[in-house]
Formats: sequence, C-alpha cells, structure tokens
Amino acid sequence: MIKLNDIVVKFGDFEALHNINVHVKEGEFFTFLGPSGCGKTTTLRTITGFIEPVSGTVVVKDRDITHVPIEDRNIGIVFQSYALFPTMTVYDNIAFGLKIKKIPKGERDRRVREIARKVDLSDEQLKKAVSQLSGGQQQRVAIARALVTGPAIICMDEPLSNLDAKLRVQLRNELKKMQKDFGITTIYVTHDQEEALTLSDRIAVFNKGYIEQIGTPNEVYNFSKTEFVCNFIGDINRLESGIVDALVKGGAAVDPEKHNYIRLERLHVNVEPRPGQLALDGVVASREYYGLYIKYYISVAGQTLKVIEKNDGVRIYEEGQKVRVVIDPRDIMAYGADGKEGKQ
Repeated sequence: MIKLNDIVVKFGDFEALHNINVHVKEGEFFTFLGPSGCGKTTTLRTITGFIEPVSGTVVVKDRDITHVPIEDRNIGIVFQSYALFPTMTVYDNIAFGLKIKKIPKGERDRRVREIARKVDLSDEQLKKAVSQLSGGQQQRVAIARALVTGPAIICMDEPLSNLDAKLRVQLRNELKKMQKDFGITTIYVTHDQEEALTLSDRIAVFNKGYIEQIGTPNEVYNFSKTEFVCNFIGDINRLESGIVDALVKGGAAVDPEKHNYIRLERLHVNVEPRPGQLALDGVVASREYYGLYIKYYISVAGQTLKVIEKNDGVRIYEEGQKVRVVIDPRDIMAYGADGKEGKQ
C-alpha cells in the first residue's frame, strides 16, 4: 500500500532521516513512535508531501508520489493542533475540502452529514462554531474533515496530545474503532508508548533519524531488537553485576559481558520456581499501590528490582519484609556493547 524506499531528508547540512524503509499494508494501523526530534513527524510529512526527500521514493499503490503535489496525493491529514477554522461552523470545517474539490452542493451536504454521524457529531453540533466545542469534539471534527473526501490514507500527527489523560484514553478507543469501521490505512505519529501499543497493528520505533525496529506491539515490547527499543518501550530492569553473578552461579546461561534486561511483570514474588527458574533472596524496600496491581521495589544482590504483582487483596508485602524474587533467565533480553544484539 505505502512504501518508503531509502528515504533521506536533509535540512541544510543536517540529515534528519537516514535511509528510511517502511512498508505499510492496506487497512493497517501503523504507528511511528519515538522521542521528540527522532524523525517520526518528518517521515509523516514526507508521505503527505510537505517535505521532499533528497533521495528515495514514496510509493502508494504502486504509484510513485515522491514529487506529486500535496492536494493530488489523496491523503487525509489530522494535525496535532487540528488546524480547524475557529470562526467557521463545524459543518463548514468538514465541508471545506469538498468545496475545494468543487463537489456539488447536494452531494457535499450528504457526505458531510454521513461522516458526521460516523464520528458521533450531532446535527446540532454541526451548526456550532468550532470554538464552542470541547477538545474531544474538535478532534472528531478534524477526523471527519480528513475522511470526508474519501482519502486512501489518513495521517495523524499526535492527535490526542492536547487532551487530558482521561479523554485521551476514551478517544484512543474510539479512534481504533473508527479506523476498523472505515478500514482505512492509517499512519499515526506519537511519543506515547502506551498509545502506540494500544492502537497499532505494527509500530516503527524511531531514534535519531533511524528506524530501530518495526514489529507488532508484542514484538517490540517482548522481543526488542535493540537496547534503545528495550528501554524506550515500557518500564524495565537492567540487571547489574550482583544479580547477573548470582544467576550465573545458579546455572543460568547469562552473559555477564552483555547488558541484561528483564520486564517488571516477568519477575514474581514468593512463588515456587519452575524448572529453569531461579529464586533470589531480597527485601521489600518500598511499594506503590495502584489498585489493579502493586509495584514493589525489592533490594536484591545490591540493586533494587522493580516488580509488578497482580493485586489479589490477600498477598501484600510490607516494607522491610524478606521475600524471594523468581527469575526465568529465558525472559532476559541481552545486548552487546553496540546495543544491537538483542535476544530473548
């Protein structure tokens, strides 16, 4: 559906993107994830036509659109700021692209009202000025405006970042449902790991103009290919020498020369070790109570391990309590000095 082939983007002498290669399948929800300044928005703007690469090609449905004007690419865009016209009505904002395309008034009205219903905007809301709407409603208007022209692709640049946390979660769920209902190929840009894991079919993790890994949410989380991805996606423990030495003495195949990591939920407290697992003595340093789960900080072999345990309302460990932390060496992700030799 969308193919980026060896894309290089420069701003003066600064190379912002280094040989970016991505293949997005039709109907896929594909997320560009990474910290600020990593190249994810630059890649999105290259797809939409706001930026022209110095080399490489952008291909959509086997058509090279690298040098095609923005308005001829048939791509809907939702900006971070929504870029709505505040003094215009919701109706006129949604209809704007259709007017530019000189769609007849009757057809224009039918399409505006149809898309408004699909994104849960009422006829009453269509009459209001955009400035009278809440942030969540404005987001729906921006999505409706992007979809009403029937684009083959929709690109979204941090569309939830201006909303409060509760509304962000609510609209995240709605966004995924809308994308599935429309079946439209979606490119989504975010720095929020949880958002990416929740929404995406696949994720490209960016770092300093390079793509570190492309994979499903499960692949980038549980099988991180690089040390950067391992650290950027979710929370994790880096195992220091005391624990690594204890594991090696216990017969675990752990390489002390590598950087070894393990996810919080892969550790367990006071359970019977299964074959291949090892139990290490520790002391509860502190805990954080989240209701659904409890996060423990446990001193083990000279370092503090973070451990997440499901809250069953019965087994709650107190500060200063002696416990045993069970580790399965097969859950450890290890990386060489170059940060690129990941394994599970």
